[in-house]
Amino acid sequence: QVQLVESGGGLVQPGGSLRLSCAASGSIASIYAMGWYRQAPGEQRELVARILSDGSTNYEDSVKGRFTISRDDRKNTFYLQMNSLKPEDTAVYFCNAFLMMVSTEKRIFWGQGTQVTVSA
Repeated sequence: QVQLVESGGGLVQPGGSLRLSCAASGSIASIYAMGWYRQAPGEQRELVARILSDGSTNYEDSVKGRFTISRDDRKNTFYLQMNSLKPEDTAVYFCNAFLMMVSTEKRIFWGQGTQVTVSA
């Protein structure tokens, strides 16, 4: 099986920074795409940022210029650097990976979520 484990959430003041990490482990042959999603109370889960195997990225409009997604393929780990945080960034952040397992099955996996709270 495959597991995605997130870390790095917490409480930060407006204007502050956090870095989220997502480590993928298990029977992984290849990771095609990795992404970060977030879900605020009473809201739909939304895509924040995504990075493909060729390194190309895309971002939700409200985080462009503030958030950066990156990946370390040697560690099967990807990151979300969040700068200039705003109260409206408060949400549970989930990592997501579309990958091929050693068995050649292709699936999407989710992490358990990590809380990010931006408040004075």
